[in-house]
Amino acid sequence: MKLLVSIFLIVFLTFFFSASHAQERKIVQYSGIVTTVGSGLPVGYATVTNLSFRNEAFAANNEGYFSFVAHVGDTIRFTSVGFDPLVVTIPEVKGDKYTANIVMQNLVTELPMVTPYPWASIEEFNIAFMNLDVSEDNIVRVRRSLSYESLAAMAAVIPRDGNEMRSINNAQSFNTMNNKVINQRYANPLLNPFAWGNLIQQITKGSKSRKTSNY
Repeated sequence: MKLLVSIFLIVFLTFFFSASHAQERKIVQYSGIVTTVGSGLPVGYATVTNLSFRNEAFAANNEGYFSFVAHVGDTIRFTSVGFDPLVVTIPEVKGDKYTANIVMQNLVTELPMVTPYPWASIEEFNIAFMNLDVSEDNIVRVRRSLSYESLAAMAAVIPRDGNEMRSINNAQSFNTMNNKVINQRYANPLLNPFAWGNLIQQITKGSKSRKTSNY
């Protein structure tokens, strides 16, 4: 029983002194801008964590600016994707505001050199190399690649880009408008040359028939 009471008193006193120490510490408005080493560009949306106060986290804006209330002596950690974490401590200040310039180092990871091969193994490469046909010259290969069958096969599997689709749409629109104009032109008998030809033939036949009847 005495052991439990002693533990309870120790925990209570520790919490009491910690709270008292926290209340004695000075409260400041901690603000600043997070930038990159060298370039000075802002680190947008960096995470700012107060490790001394329940790991309370804040986020900088897109310009790297942050501002929150903290105590003097709090430990602040700055993290962001692609940057080394940075830990700083709020120093003693005269007023109730402190502005910091936080500079973070880019996290550069060098990957080992990789040489890609289109074959799964050396054996497959040797087989493909031995079966390689080098009897044809460049002109023959180009002609075969540009043949109608090759172009038709590529057109069946390769999607059309924006310029090609626009050209096709323009050609279809032109053909539609041209056909519409032609149909309208021949729909009017005054603009139809065949109608004029039939009319002239009818007039000529009528004149001949009248002359024959007069005789």
